[in-house]
Amino acid sequence: MGTVVMYSSVSVDGFIADENDQPGPLFDWLLGGDVPLDSSGQLTVSQTSYDYTRPYWDQIGATIVGRHVFDLTDGWDGKPPGGVDHVVVVTRRPAPEGWNPEAPFHFVDGVEAAVATAQELAGDRIVEVAAGDVGGQVFAAGLVDEVRMDVVPVVFGSGKRYFGSVRAQHLLEDPDAVLPGNRVIHLRYRVRPQL
Repeated sequence: MGTVVMYSSVSVDGFIADENDQPGPLFDWLLGGDVPLDSSGQLTVSQTSYDYTRPYWDQIGATIVGRHVFDLTDGWDGKPPGGVDHVVVVTRRPAPEGWNPEAPFHFVDGVEAAVATAQELAGDRIVEVAAGDVGGQVFAAGLVDEVRMDVVPVVFGSGKRYFGSVRAQHLLEDPDAVLPGNRVIHLRYRVRPQL
């Protein structure tokens, strides 16, 4: 099975969006360089950010999101973001009415089922878990192997927390990647096994 990675861009004070689900400048680093990150040419980053991000993106086999994110994005019009092969949506509700059953989206109830489904779909590739409420639930359940953060130099003060509603202490290993890019610091931590 592939590594389960919790990921998002995040403010210095730990938020992935403001109170109105707006990311503000959290993704500006994806437009602040001179190296194209994807074939669209719309995303341009520093060479450091490219060398860190592109190989990671290329390894993602499935992404897990909550229904809230799915609804906010209108399901990305049935096309997984960033060229990911599959999206697993954690929800108690069925797919939206009129949803294309051929779209590579899978609707499951609960984070354990989401991780199992995503691992089956991804094989030995990475399972990415979007940070926030669902990511926090996956993390609290001990199902996350690695935490990746693209820390952006902004303070939100309040909003949607990176780890969602996680309230208990969880230890991470020392960071094994700390890389400065343009308007971002890329961090990667392994998760310590819970005793």
